[in-house]
Amino acid sequence: MRKSAPSPFQLAAGLVLAVACAAPASAQSTVTIGIGTQDTTTNTVTTGVVIRELKLLEKYLPKDGKYANVTFKLDWQNFTSGPPVTNGMMADKLQFGGMGDYPLVVNGYTFQQNPQSKSQLIAVAAYNIHGSGNGVVVHKDSDYFELSDLKGKVLSVPFGSAAHGMMLKAMQDKGWPNNYFQLVSQSPEVGSTNLQEKKIDAHADFVPFAELLPFRGFARKIFDGVETKAPTWHGVVVRTDFAEKYPEVVVGYIKAVIEANDWVRKDPKAAAESIAKWTGIDKEVVYIFLGPGGIMTMDPTIKPQLVADAAEDAGVLQKLGRMKEFDVKAWVNDSYVRKAYAELGLDYEAQLKSLANYEVSGEDTFCKVKIAEPRMAGEIWVEGEGIKAYSSPVCTLGALAEMKAQGKKATTVYLFDTAQGIKLFASEAFFAAVTKDGKTQIQPFLLKKDAEAAAAKDGGKVLGFEDALKSVTSGRG
Repeated sequence: MRKSAPSPFQLAAGLVLAVACAAPASAQSTVTIGIGTQDTTTNTVTTGVVIRELKLLEKYLPKDGKYANVTFKLDWQNFTSGPPVTNGMMADKLQFGGMGDYPLVVNGYTFQQNPQSKSQLIAVAAYNIHGSGNGVVVHKDSDYFELSDLKGKVLSVPFGSAAHGMMLKAMQDKGWPNNYFQLVSQSPEVGSTNLQEKKIDAHADFVPFAELLPFRGFARKIFDGVETKAPTWHGVVVRTDFAEKYPEVVVGYIKAVIEANDWVRKDPKAAAESIAKWTGIDKEVVYIFLGPGGIMTMDPTIKPQLVADAAEDAGVLQKLGRMKEFDVKAWVNDSYVRKAYAELGLDYEAQLKSLANYEVSGEDTFCKVKIAEPRMAGEIWVEGEGIKAYSSPVCTLGALAEMKAQGKKATTVYLFDTAQGIKLFASEAFFAAVTKDGKTQIQPFLLKKDAEAAAAKDGGKVLGFEDALKSVTSGRG
């Protein structure tokens, strides 16, 4: 293995599970499991902070057989970024690592040169099969509304991250040269500050920053990874030497992930509130990712679409000369997650084939109908009352107008992008408004150009959130 400093793509973003074993599992031995997490990367929380806070790993660690006299010592460590992960794993200081799709591929490729151990992909944290999660934001007062507006401008992104991979693929897909933007490497924290202070023109980042920065009031999203039409996801890799020595620990960890996912789905509002306390990410932002119909689907199964995406990621990096041949299929090992499913009495094959997320459902109490089409629905987070669901954008805005008239406080309104089906903050959307037979029809969009196209097609007009709200009177139409 070369001893030179690693390139940015040898550094990964995301959760780390660091396992240091003090001694073989024998009489009165101690196995220290150092677990490093990137708590603020929202789609990894059920592989890290939730497990830590609910003590789920303790529940599933092996306790009999060769582990009967073993004491497990958990050493949780939180990181604000993922760059130490691959280097730490290569140095055998970290045994597990969780990161985004591009860094995962680089991790596997880097380990090809390690004579002591390889790394293998053993589980998925969360994914969006269409690519949403990564995104590009600009200052809310800027004149930029789509990616091409940024030609020649300063765009920062954490180099080596899944968001960096998104940018490289978007540029390749559009046939743009490597110098189309002035790309600079900045962490989420630095990029966010520089964007707020207008020191850069745009910032590209991974979950949750393309939603978090607009939510906090100073940014606007102009590009979503869904436009690359390639999945985005996070997963977990493990050193093969550790996994072969302690397979029961690996299986136990995946069982903890499965329970953490179930915990979120059982009460997503309460989960979002707890995760917000643990991570500092606003509960409303956590909910847009992990709530019903959320941007991310929590599912540890290793789907063939994600394996194919990893191969495509490798191809993007190969075109840039950042890696040579990498056998993605040989890198994937689903035996541990399959065993976890089997021991829990779950059907792995059925889950593997499913791309379904859990969705918005229930009765629309404003329009007095059942919610029939979840991706046309809306939700309102009402202070002191919880989250209420509605059947359409018009019904959602109508209910909001009624609440305001009653003096109630709605902290957040969620809708779905009409073109892409991804969950949006309604306050950040553009609306195509069309009036037919005296009734207003509203279609929300992430991108201004999509709203303009829809409005032009039907003879309507484009409205911002406040004007869309004013245009709704009865909420029925």
